[in-house]
Amino acid sequence: MKPSQNDIDRLIRAALEEDAPWGDITSQTLLPADATLTAQLVARESGVLCGSDLFRAAFTLTDPKVTTHFHVADAETFAANTILATVSGAARSILQAERVALNLVQRLSGIATLTAQYVAAVTGTNARITDTRKTTPTLRIFERYAVRCGGGHNHRFSLSDAVMVKDNHIAALGNTDITAALRRLRSELPHTTHIEVEIDRLDQLDAVLAAGPDTVLLDNFTLADLRTAVAKIAGKALVEASGGVSLATVAAIAATGVDLISVGALTHSVSALDLGLDIHADRNIA
Repeated sequence: MKPSQNDIDRLIRAALEEDAPWGDITSQTLLPADATLTAQLVARESGVLCGSDLFRAAFTLTDPKVTTHFHVADAETFAANTILATVSGAARSILQAERVALNLVQRLSGIATLTAQYVAAVTGTNARITDTRKTTPTLRIFERYAVRCGGGHNHRFSLSDAVMVKDNHIAALGNTDITAALRRLRSELPHTTHIEVEIDRLDQLDAVLAAGPDTVLLDNFTLADLRTAVAKIAGKALVEASGGVSLATVAAIAATGVDLISVGALTHSVSALDLGLDIHADRNIA
C-alpha cells in the first residue's frame, strides 16, 4: 500500500525544481566539487516514522551517487534522539536536497504520529479512525499513506470513488423529498458504489434510513444523540461520527458505539514532527 515509485519521483522532481530551479548557488560557489558529507536524520522528539522513500528520493534524484540508509522503517515508533537514517555523498548534493527531504519526512511523520495517538485513544472500542479529503493538494496519496502508517484508515480517496451526500447537497435540493432523491440516486449507480449520507440533526435520520444508505455520517452530534442514532440505525448501515473531534473527545465518541470516526485534523492542521539533519564533513574543506 505504499505510494508507487512513479508518484514519489513525480512529487520529488517538482519539489526539487521549485526549491532549486537553477541549482543551489550557495553550495555550488562555497563548497569544492569533491567535498563529501555524512549526515544523520535525528529525531528531536518521539514519534512514528513516515516518508522514508520520499526522503531517499530527494537525495538520489539530486545525485544518484548519494546513498541513504534508514535504521527505522515507516510505521515504526522511535524515541527522541534516535538516529533514523544516514546519508552519505557529495556535500553540494546533500545540502541542495536537504530541505525538500526534511519538509516531507517531517510532515508525513507528524501525520503518522498524530494518527497513532488517536488510534491509541480508542483502543478497546470498535471504532476506526479515518482521514478526510482535507489534505494538501497534490500530497493526498502521501498524507493518506501517513495515516495508514499511524494505524488509521482511509476514507474515500476522491470525489469519484464513492457517493457522499453532504449537508450542502441536501440544502441544494431544497424541498425535494430526500428519501426519494436518495432512492433515485441508488437506481442510477452501479450496485458496487458505496453511498454515504451526512446528517446534522436526529430528525433527519428516518428519511435517510428509509433510502437504505451504506453509511450514515453524524456530523457534530452530542454524545447523547450519537447513542440514540446508533441504537436507531441498529446495524442497518455503518455509523460514522465527525465534527469537533479531538484527542480530548475521541474516546467518548468511540464509546457511543459508532463504527468510524473521521478526523480532519489528521491532515489539515497537523504539526510537522521535529526531525533534523545533523551534518559532518568527511574531511576538512579548504
